[in-house]
Amino acid sequence: MPTAPNPAEPAPPPVTFERDPAHYRHWKLAFDGPVATLAMGVDEEGGLRPGYTLKLNSYDLGVDIELHDALQRIRFEHPEVRTVVITSARDRIFCSGANIFMLGKSSHAWKVNFCKFTNETRNGIEDASRHSGLKFIAACNGTTAGGGYELALACDEIVLVDDRSSAVSLPEVPLLAVLPGTGGLTRVTDKRRVRRDHADIFCLTTEGVRGQRARDWRLVDEVVKPARFAEHVRERAQALAAQSDRPSDAAGITLTPLARKVEDNGYRYDTVHVDVDPDTRRATITVAAPASDQPTDLPGLLAAGAQWWPLKMARELDDAILTLRTNHLDIGMWILKTEGDAAQVLAADALMDANASHWFVRETTGMLRRTLARLDVSSRSLFALVEPGSCFAGTLLELALVADRTYMLQLPDSPEAAPRLHVHSANFSRYPMPNGLTRLAARFYEDASDIAAVREAVGQPLDADQAEQLGLVTAALDDIDWDDEIRIALEERASLSPDALTGLEANLRFGGKETMETRIFGRLTAWQNWIFNRPNAVGEQGALKVFGTGNKPRFDWDRV
Repeated sequence: MPTAPNPAEPAPPPVTFERDPAHYRHWKLAFDGPVATLAMGVDEEGGLRPGYTLKLNSYDLGVDIELHDALQRIRFEHPEVRTVVITSARDRIFCSGANIFMLGKSSHAWKVNFCKFTNETRNGIEDASRHSGLKFIAACNGTTAGGGYELALACDEIVLVDDRSSAVSLPEVPLLAVLPGTGGLTRVTDKRRVRRDHADIFCLTTEGVRGQRARDWRLVDEVVKPARFAEHVRERAQALAAQSDRPSDAAGITLTPLARKVEDNGYRYDTVHVDVDPDTRRATITVAAPASDQPTDLPGLLAAGAQWWPLKMARELDDAILTLRTNHLDIGMWILKTEGDAAQVLAADALMDANASHWFVRETTGMLRRTLARLDVSSRSLFALVEPGSCFAGTLLELALVADRTYMLQLPDSPEAAPRLHVHSANFSRYPMPNGLTRLAARFYEDASDIAAVREAVGQPLDADQAEQLGLVTAALDDIDWDDEIRIALEERASLSPDALTGLEANLRFGGKETMETRIFGRLTAWQNWIFNRPNAVGEQGALKVFGTGNKPRFDWDRV
């Protein structure tokens, strides 16, 4: 039930984010002991939307959705895999990046959401490298341009074939009058440590850099002659695999299809319910605690597999976030609620703590971490409401901490029925934001005394007054004022400019510390959003519009 971008036009079909390897159109996934190979062979006629062909291994959102799914399958279904080789199934071309004609035909919102998802997918590669014992090699067996090089940059090592023609490049500025949209500029400097003057030349050279110069400038790790290329990649993959602690003999966890039902007013999963209200431009996302007793030991959670509540909830919430972001552009307010038994959530958290080093628990933690991070970077206002029946405990407390504001209900006349918050050790370490800080640390700007006061409350059910005194909620409201105060807060928010709110929220959520990821999502994305709207890029004579027509772009030469 997507929101139509224009009432005069039919709504495009909704985008879905579930895929099945048996039906991939663009990637081939193969396994050889501890090494998995993801070979990109894009079906030119397999675009997610009509009107363009995906030539030269260029990609659109559909290609990247398959990549995201493949990475999830490797993480959970193949614990024996320790190294992932990303390469091309085509000769002399690794990947030419995002399809330019797709970008030229797309709305501004589509371009932004596309770039955000591809950024998250590449950040997920680096997240797996940091936390999961997976290492990634980009085996660039041909020309590697734009988003193709950005995909390579997300890997731990980049190997470029030395065939006298294959190069790496970021040609967006000279060719399209835009910036690399998925972290290329930031990774070149922050991750590859390419010298500023070399990076300046590199990003303005349409033909890119190849051979020994690419290695000397740190744009790649190795350049290898074609005759030795496959052997070198195989040797490096095995060497990286030898450093991993992922198990060699464990059974994988099959990622069964999600139980997702589309309703007239939203979406329903087993643990997540989304109510969409087009009139008020709000969506209410309710996450439920386990409905029954959960496993109490490692054999039990392994037997539960994809039905284990932490993983099941993470997958369903992730799908809900992506569905709302892509298909409901005008739903600018997301209200976060929880329901159920806090004891069940805290028991699941205790089991995760007790088995934190086990590969399956570690991957589940990673899934939760990345899903919560999607909320951090979503361009939506997030309000959390703590009401009777709520279950903001441990992992689910993160939903209150991720919110721009959290309101908690007081019941002075019946305190036994009032909601409670439950802080858990998980809130102090398990789920860092993209800036590397926990949400508690970010909330209090790393003030040790504030964080220590919250830590002392672990294990205590906190009422609204206690939560407000500790700084865990924005306001504690009694039942007399609750309805009016919440209504006014929501209506005031809905009356403000979505553009201004997006900038405000992104700045306030990531105050203080900055990392490569926040630079990509914050500073770089903000500039890219602006540039994507400028006539030099997308006007009738803009570079992105006239690319491939034989005409030269016409620029407004004023610097603003």
